[in-house]
Amino acid sequence: MFTYFLGKSPKWFKMTMIAFLVLNVVFYFTLGPVITAWIFIAEFIFTLAMALKCYPLQSGGLLAIEILALNLTTPENAYHEVDQNLEVVLLLVFMVAGIYFMKPLLMYIFSKVFTKIKSKLVLSLLFVFLAAILSAFLDALTVTAVLISVAVGFYGVYHKIHSMPIADYDADGTLDRKDLSGETLEKFRSFLRSLIMHGVVGTALGGVCTLVGEPQNLLIGERMGWDFIEFFKQMAHITLPVLGAGLLTTVILEVTGTFGFGQKLPEVARKIIENYTEEEDEKRSDQAKYGLIIQGVSAILLIAGLALHIAPVGFIGLALIIVQTAFMGITEEHHLGPAFEEALPFTGLLVVFFVVVAMIHDQHLFSPIIDWALSLPLEQQPSMFYMANGLLSMISDNVFVATVYIGEVKQAFDNGVIDREQFEKLAIAINTGTNLPSVATPNGQAAFLFLLTSSLAPLIDLSYGRMVKMALPYTIVLGGVGLLGVMFLL
Repeated sequence: MFTYFLGKSPKWFKMTMIAFLVLNVVFYFTLGPVITAWIFIAEFIFTLAMALKCYPLQSGGLLAIEILALNLTTPENAYHEVDQNLEVVLLLVFMVAGIYFMKPLLMYIFSKVFTKIKSKLVLSLLFVFLAAILSAFLDALTVTAVLISVAVGFYGVYHKIHSMPIADYDADGTLDRKDLSGETLEKFRSFLRSLIMHGVVGTALGGVCTLVGEPQNLLIGERMGWDFIEFFKQMAHITLPVLGAGLLTTVILEVTGTFGFGQKLPEVARKIIENYTEEEDEKRSDQAKYGLIIQGVSAILLIAGLALHIAPVGFIGLALIIVQTAFMGITEEHHLGPAFEEALPFTGLLVVFFVVVAMIHDQHLFSPIIDWALSLPLEQQPSMFYMANGLLSMISDNVFVATVYIGEVKQAFDNGVIDREQFEKLAIAINTGTNLPSVATPNGQAAFLFLLTSSLAPLIDLSYGRMVKMALPYTIVLGGVGLLGVMFLL
């Protein structure tokens, strides 16, 4: 009966989900709706933690359907949550798709950085900084997708060259076949691994800064009434010191060679990749060059549109799709479809989030916790919210955590429990708390999870444990500096 339940998930995970679904009905009639709702939250966090075994849309979605069936919330209330956060849904659907058509330009930029910079330290800093800047104006998931595409491309070039006659790529006869295998290959993998990890940390550093950097930022900004510029200004006294601390951490890791960082690009690999990129530049057609120009102009228009807040972010993303496809001649429907594939699974998962959020509101689950936190002295509240959000974001998804907390704090503000100034401080604490400590595990950051489940991870031997180990120094520094900023600068 359950042969195809949750696809290829491990048998123990399937049986666990079956037990959840059956026991929840028993809990509802024996323990009551409130305790059952708490059990649902624990189960939902479990599905997020097990994202590598089964994408949370299926397992979490089954729980959401059961929540509605047991009347712990209603479809109308769940729809209300989606309606309140429609701008986030539009961001995911249209902005990520718009950036899809900009990938050639982004890959061109990263490729040039990759091949022209000889120093690994400088290259690492540039990857962190570029990823941060791009994530501040685009979307961390999309920037990560570009980083993965670049790394997979270069690994593919290396592998392809390895299988060719050596005379085809070594005209001067300075290389030997053994130079491409064994230790050299492991060094090349280690080099790519460290560079990609620097890059995804960069997406977190930039993503926390702006309204569109992460989905939860838009949720928070919408509740606060902040536009792109105002959001940046409100967060800057926390996020800019964190950015500086992150860059300093990159330097220390590369200089010391600890936590899996510091490996330089083997000279043989550099020669192969430089030759390949030169050939690609020479072969680039006039149409491809024209496309890069259109994408560059579109990027400028995108930044201007976001900075001036001329329209909701999702509309700007849709305009980005229209402008790029129209001027690049992409007019057939089946050429447009793939652009939406990256974001739609996460968009579906976000709607499932809102069902759980609606349940939390209807059952008043977090009200006692929020009331206790708000009963603390005013100066202690931001740091308490920061730590609570940070710890939860390490084990579950930061979008889910931020959605719940900002909703509860907004309710407290509407009820007159806190004033506008304190509301803003708590919003800053929630945003930074969900964005910075969440780099600890792939569960917390969608970009990290995307990298771990990508085709690149097995190529460069990037496992769950290795990712946690490599992220540890960043977790300590970013989380610690963020907490100090919340404690002393708010």
